[in-house]
Amino acid sequence: MNVLEQMAPIGLDDMRAVHLMNRVDQKYLAPTGMLEDILERIAGRYYVQHIDGNPLSPYRTLYFDTNDLAMYTMHHNQKLNRQKLRVRTYRSTNTTFFEIKNKDNRKKTSKVRIPVDVSMFDKVLTLSEIYQFIEKNTPYPVAALHPCIENRFERITLVDKGMTERVTIDSNIVFHNRATGQDADIHKLLVIEVKHSACAPQSDIERTLHELHIQPRRMSKYCIGTALTDPSAKHNRFKPKLLFIKKIHTL
Repeated sequence: MNVLEQMAPIGLDDMRAVHLMNRVDQKYLAPTGMLEDILERIAGRYYVQHIDGNPLSPYRTLYFDTNDLAMYTMHHNQKLNRQKLRVRTYRSTNTTFFEIKNKDNRKKTSKVRIPVDVSMFDKVLTLSEIYQFIEKNTPYPVAALHPCIENRFERITLVDKGMTERVTIDSNIVFHNRATGQDADIHKLLVIEVKHSACAPQSDIERTLHELHIQPRRMSKYCIGTALTDPSAKHNRFKPKLLFIKKIHTL
């Protein structure tokens, strides 16, 4: 994509200055066909992260839940003080982390994580350090957890030139449900997430998305992936998002 080549690059070391583990985030959903227009409108005001000269980074993630999908159900029922547990491989940097994402009753997101060897991606729950990490940071017994949804996608990461905001744009998203064996593909959808401190004013990309009539729309990859691949999962509250995604894929 030509516009990415024209944007000023930023490396991983400089990105650490805006590594927001405690943040307020807002998500937007849009067709992939709008990506170039969005980037062209903000190109002069944002850096794009490059790793080995490439602005596109592949990701692989595996989420864990209980047999009765306790974490999925809490999200579906709009309960706050909820968690998601996952192992994620950042293949562009050859790093893998086990991560716990927390959403508190003020809708703030925080994340704690520890590194693991990539060879343990599928066996991460057998590691003693992961067992202790889960026991310390969640109410879920390790014995009750099992792998649920695996997803893969490509990510563009931007940072504003004031170094106060981070933006991720995910595309080519696919799912595989480890429990049901079903797959789903939402590759025509962009998931844009804007991350900044709670007191930050509206940013350049947020104004641009508003101008393009792209409204905030929450979406959890784990929950949408589950709804698409597990017929037994409760999904009434996700129906508007599922219909929106279906509409994008029929354009």
